[in-house]
Amino acid sequence: MDDKKKSPAENLKAFLEGFFGAFKHSSTEYLEFELRELENVFALILMGEFVGIPSPPTTLVIRLLPHMTRELYVMQRRAVEMDDILGELAGLFEIT
Repeated sequence: MDDKKKSPAENLKAFLEGFFGAFKHSSTEYLEFELRELENVFALILMGEFVGIPSPPTTLVIRLLPHMTRELYVMQRRAVEMDDILGELAGLFEIT
């Protein structure tokens, strides 16, 4: 360690740098979370017809569909990985 003592101004500067660094980090995390949630809402609005939610006009959905490529890959991966027992039962009993 240095034998020099830091001045109060240097201590304050170091404190503020740490404080604002933590603030930036947490703010970024909140913004990333909000972005993921808005993407989920966007996908639900466009694909909501599959679960019974009224959807926007088809022409609008088709124009916005290219912006959903990542969400479509995620939905496809989840559909392959997950076992849907209730879906299989509904298929056996031909529930529509």
